[in-house]
Amino acid sequence: MKGVSSAPGDYVYFKSQVPLHKIPIGTKQWRYYDYGPKTVPPLICIPGIAGTADVYYKQIMALSMKGYRVISVDIPRVWSYHEWIQAFEKFLDTIDVHHVHLYGTSLGGFLAQLFAHHRPRRVKSLVLSNTYLDTRSFAAAMSWAPFVSWTPSFLLKRYVLTGIRDGPHEPFIADSVDFAVSQVETLSKDDLASRLTLTVEAASVGSLPHSDSFITIMDTNDYCAIPQVLKDELAERYPEARRAYLKTGGDFPFLSRPDEVNLHLQLHLRRVGVEPRPEVVKSISKDGTDGTDSNSQSKKKTDEDKEDRSNNTHQGSGSSTSDQSPTFPESSGSSNDPPLPTDSINPVSMDNLLVMQLMTGEVYKSCVVFTLCYCTLVLVHGGFISRQSV
Repeated sequence: MKGVSSAPGDYVYFKSQVPLHKIPIGTKQWRYYDYGPKTVPPLICIPGIAGTADVYYKQIMALSMKGYRVISVDIPRVWSYHEWIQAFEKFLDTIDVHHVHLYGTSLGGFLAQLFAHHRPRRVKSLVLSNTYLDTRSFAAAMSWAPFVSWTPSFLLKRYVLTGIRDGPHEPFIADSVDFAVSQVETLSKDDLASRLTLTVEAASVGSLPHSDSFITIMDTNDYCAIPQVLKDELAERYPEARRAYLKTGGDFPFLSRPDEVNLHLQLHLRRVGVEPRPEVVKSISKDGTDGTDSNSQSKKKTDEDKEDRSNNTHQGSGSSTSDQSPTFPESSGSSNDPPLPTDSINPVSMDNLLVMQLMTGEVYKSCVVFTLCYCTLVLVHGGFISRQSV
């Protein structure tokens, strides 16, 4: 596995534009992104062990611009599935969301199924990717599970990362692995310990009251950390579910194959009756306010620009030494008004400016030469360097 590279440009842009929310609910700290029209039932993305809310940034940017609301969450520090169900329900109540569509990968897909089983009225549909129905195989493979909470952080990270297939990878898959590894590095010891505890706790998904037609199974056909036998069991449980197989994509298809994943997510949402609201899609703003249509946003921006130009005009006209020509407000005065007089403006002549620059450069060069000579003499006199080397 190659070293973690710098953050991709689209992720840097995403971080600069989409606000990250952090709220305490009871004893749990929730970290999540919420983007898109608030009038649309949200698609909530739940990551796996090696994921954070950030791993779905490509889905947030693409789907929200098409009129969908996307919420991506971190798995909080919960140590049992009963605690997860209660914590997630409180989270939905806090953000005032009653009915949701869940998209879960790996552990996130298992958590989504458990919540749908215990709170069926709140879950309208499921998208399950590279996930499973029970935890028996993971518990059997992790004999040191009782000691996971005392295990040092670096050992927990190493254990999680060994589940990710090491190269060689196709470039887009290698980039997705690097990004996932960088997100694992941000997780604390307690975060990793709680997620591994959930993975090995004895639990299984019971029968869901939902029709299979409200479930989409999206798996990769090349490889992933979830054994194929577990994915086959999931497919047998939901025989009438829609299949969305990706030829390649690895463990993180939402990062390596975002266009295909986003297309399948849109098809699923339309299939279960979610109508996007592209007419109220807002331009991306730093404060995260949404629900405002693009026309209102552009009108507000135009009004603000006009006000700024007006203020600059009044400030510039009050100073006689400004080197900028005055700006005219677009909405004030008549188009036949003569331009403001510029006799009071005294710009610096080009000749004087060049002379000043030359003088400044010569003085700077003289100071540098003097400093170097002085330092050399001090070093020679102090014996730090020999006269021969000079």
